Amino acid sequence: MIEDVIIKKLERRKDERGWLCEVWRRDERGHAPAMAYISKTEPGVARGPHEHREQADCFIFTGPGNFRMHLWENRRGKPGLHELETMDVGEDNPCMIIVPPGVVHGYKCISAEPGYYVNLPSHLYKGEGKQDEIDEIRWEQDPDSPFKIA
Repeated sequence: MIEDVIIKKLERRKDERGWLCEVWRRDERGHAPAMAYISKTEPGVARGPHEHREQADCFIFTGPGNFRMHLWENRRGKPGLHELETMDVGEDNPCMIIVPPGVVHGYKCISAEPGYYVNLPSHLYKGEGKQDEIDEIRWEQDPDSPFKIA
């Protein structure tokens, strides 16, 4: 496992009404979200790989849909530099994954239906008032990238 990546299995509490899944508590992981967004990804579509210089992402995969999460260590001096780790997450394996800055990450929707996830990043997108540069290295735009999602 890549150092500093946090994976929390999520538990659905079901009853006759449906289910409830606690996904975030401020007292458990030391991550401080600055904003939240939800995303829909069509079947077979990949997002990333990319990385952040300062931002940590906190992905919540509960479904509908399933994803294959890809993670590569890209921080100098850490074990496993450029090694790929994957895991299937989403409806069939609900998880919260905190990805620290410097870890390249991306995901592909592997279900027949679209996949949905929520992200609670540690930084505001483009900063206060959306005035700053985007904190993102877009490896998917580099044809010579060592990071590929198949």
